[in-house]
Amino acid sequence: MTNPAIYPGDIAAMSVSQLARLEPLQKHELKKNLLEASDFLKKQLAKLDAALEQAYSDKAKAALLESGRDFGTTHIADGPLRIKFDLPKKVTWDQKKLGDIAERVAASGDQVKSYIDIKLSVSESRYTNWPPALQQQFAGARTVEAGKPSFTLSVDLEVL
Repeated sequence: MTNPAIYPGDIAAMSVSQLARLEPLQKHELKKNLLEASDFLKKQLAKLDAALEQAYSDKAKAALLESGRDFGTTHIADGPLRIKFDLPKKVTWDQKKLGDIAERVAASGDQVKSYIDIKLSVSESRYTNWPPALQQQFAGARTVEAGKPSFTLSVDLEVL
């Protein structure tokens, strides 16, 4: 049995059905090659992003400050190259402190949801360990959907 190599570049010309009909070892090799190529490209993109940050970050941040902003979008130039620089504001909140504040707001008679976005959830491990009677009370509020499937391929050399 011959299994001609299938390379990542070959996929563009193949349909999903053609890919599904590949020999098992071809599928394994193709998946491995794609994961390696993806990892390589991610590393190279991260390296280029680091180089762009090193080359332009100071100038772009200075342009933001000149416009009276610490965050946001600005445009700078390097010869013929035009660079759009976006420095988003990332805000995090101390959950314990917010909880304490929410309790004080509720105790004062105000509605907490007027000030704080509240998302209620139940951990799945906690839910599955509850007694059935308690699970039934929550069942109407629970939706279970399938996530995105993934496939990990390996080769059993003993079968060859």
